[in-house]
Parts: sequence; C-alpha cells; structure tokens
Amino acid sequence: MGVHPARACSSVGAGDRWQVEVDRSVCIGSAQCVHRATGAFRLDSAMQSHPVEPETDADERILQAAENCPVEAIVITLLGSGEPVFPPEE
Repeated sequence: MGVHPARACSSVGAGDRWQVEVDRSVCIGSAQCVHRATGAFRLDSAMQSHPVEPETDADERILQAAENCPVEAIVITLLGSGEPVFPPEE
C-alpha cells in the first residue's frame, strides 16, 4: 500500500494540536509507526500499536507514520474540531 499520492499533500500546521488514534482491529503490528515516529508510538504485548500521547502537538513524523502505515490503521484529527488530518476527506 504505502503513501497514496492524493494523501501525500497533507501538511502539518504550526501550532495545531492533534488527536491520534490507532484502529487496533486493523493494526497488524508492523511497527512502521514506531520506527518512523520514534517515541510517539509503542507496541503492546499483543503487538498492537498505541500512540504514546493521544493528544499531541502536530508532528511531521507522526503524519509520516500514518501515511506509511501498511494498513492505514492510524487516524489523525485536529483536536477540538475533529477535522481530519489523515486520512484526509476525499
């Protein structure tokens, strides 16, 4: 799967705060997020990803982790408004 060209244009807004979630029913434990955004994600004993801080400052590394998740299990929204950051609305 990898990065979808239409989604690669997402950008990080300065000062934005994000809500980061991992859909554990989709997560396959590839650990790509752990490697792309060191310190932002962790795997539990069941090899499922979790955001270390579900509410966080906007971070390009977290966006790259979401864009490169092989099963698109990471969802990022703007904190407060719920506006999608990734995956973006089509």
